Amino acid sequence: MLHRAIDDYWHVVAGVVEDGETFAEAAARELREETGLEAPVVDVRMPQGYRVPDEMRSEYLTGVNQVAIENFTVEVPMGWEPVLNEEHDSYKWLTRDDAVAIAHWPETKEVLTVLAESTA
Repeated sequence: MLHRAIDDYWHVVAGVVEDGETFAEAAARELREETGLEAPVVDVRMPQGYRVPDEMRSEYLTGVNQVAIENFTVEVPMGWEPVLNEEHDSYKWLTRDDAVAIAHWPETKEVLTVLAESTA
């Protein structure tokens, strides 16, 4: 889990799909930018979405009310540690239950729970 420095919450690698990118390309780019890890991402086939909260509307383009999310996993090499960018000031390796307990976004809690149950 990554700690978002300015907003003071815990979450997973995430970001916006840029023009011309697929969700997978965006996931790999965000992983590289936020942690320094260059690795293939695997689509877990669990699309999600959320309604843009009123208090965050200024952070989205005019007219964007819903956001689509695609979720990916990545295999991390043994002993690897992230090199965080300026967005984050800390990270933690956690069990599923501990990650779910501190995850800020409900969609993150849901995907972590479902993925852990499917690999158990």
